[in-house]
Amino acid sequence: MSQIAADMSHSHGHGHVSKATLLRDENITLPHGAGRGLGMGLMGVGAILALLVLVAGIAGGAEGIAGLTLKHAIASYFIGTIAVLAICLGNLFLVLAFHLTNAGWVSTIRRQAENIASYLPLAFLMVLPGILAEIAFHGKMFLWLNPTYYADEALQHKQAFFYAPLHISDPVTHEPLKTPVFPVFFLIRTVLYGIVWTYLARTMSKLSRQQDQTGEVALSAKARFTASWGMLIFALTTAFAGFDYLMSTDFKFFSTMWGVYFFAGAVFSGVATLILSLARLRALGKLEGVVTQEHFHDLGKLLFAFTVFWAYIAFSQYFLIWYSNIPEETAFFLYRTDHGSIWRGLSIFLMVGHFIAPFPILLFRVVKQKPMLIGALAVWAILVHVIDIYWIVRPMVNAGDGVATTSIMQGMWADVLGIVGPLLALAGYIIFRAPASCLIVRRDPYLDESLEHRNYV
Repeated sequence: MSQIAADMSHSHGHGHVSKATLLRDENITLPHGAGRGLGMGLMGVGAILALLVLVAGIAGGAEGIAGLTLKHAIASYFIGTIAVLAICLGNLFLVLAFHLTNAGWVSTIRRQAENIASYLPLAFLMVLPGILAEIAFHGKMFLWLNPTYYADEALQHKQAFFYAPLHISDPVTHEPLKTPVFPVFFLIRTVLYGIVWTYLARTMSKLSRQQDQTGEVALSAKARFTASWGMLIFALTTAFAGFDYLMSTDFKFFSTMWGVYFFAGAVFSGVATLILSLARLRALGKLEGVVTQEHFHDLGKLLFAFTVFWAYIAFSQYFLIWYSNIPEETAFFLYRTDHGSIWRGLSIFLMVGHFIAPFPILLFRVVKQKPMLIGALAVWAILVHVIDIYWIVRPMVNAGDGVATTSIMQGMWADVLGIVGPLLALAGYIIFRAPASCLIVRRDPYLDESLEHRNYV
């Protein structure tokens, strides 16, 4: 038992444990360079596994190798990279929200959210090879990039969203073009996402680390100001990224709730990843008396809140589309839920795993307070988040092309590598990043409030 744990056991809390004892370097830092080799190794292996899927798909072409076509390879690659991108976006939202609300209880947990969010530039870069492959091969997953579909009436009406200022039809004759058109506006938005997310993630992390050195209260005010306008831009870019990278896999489908659906899943998985990171640090004997069951309890409440919020948005979206019964919208759900669809079982699993099962479990106070229990639920939450992205992307490999998908196992090895690779890279980055600075925001003006945090509900 550590000295801090012993003191806490005698004082029935940490109220009588001195602040100096709690904030000893041994408790709030990792040894310099600890896990550096493991972290870099996981990042390298993860990137190689993910890119291997793309390379195999390109080598196999339309015919495919080992049950893998190029279209399937790009889909598998997108599943993993978009899932990880969403996790990082979820943590960026948390960091912005913590500053925007002047939350005092988060000072001892915010650093780990900043660490996960700081992976955003790399997470974004990992998405780019999939996008470039789509453009280079003229639309395998994004059929709106394929000249074969330029004549489609729906795409004709939506072309400005992807191609402006260019056109996919002749300006004079209005005849659809036969050659690929460069998606200018789509790429402009993509570059904008990368710039905005990188700036926000790095700025919030930089201000936090500067405060560790100087203790300037003005840096908290600067971070709060950045969060005030950053949250608005974050909301817009996150919503449109959901439209661009997920909804546009079926260019005929549209849902005004899609951006919020993507956001809900991102924060849900982001909270889960933060919980898992903190639980692991506690298991290593760090942050004793600093990140307590009270903090895990509140993080559990956040996980519960976004479990409900995701279910609310998912059901509302489904209900409105079912009620309106517009073919362009209903096709998305019919393919995934209709009797005889191989995706029906996965749709049911998603309802149970993402909401019905975790909802009653998270009602129990003890589950939210125990790092091991809430950590186990966090692992489950990350799993169902990945399955959610899989459910969105993977069916589009065969949807609408006249090919009957008889087995979800076809090319499953690519799906596994495409998912595991980016997740390993994220885990490696977190391991690599954690020892680079203090595990908490050690000179935050709200640190005392966070150390004394109590739950009364």
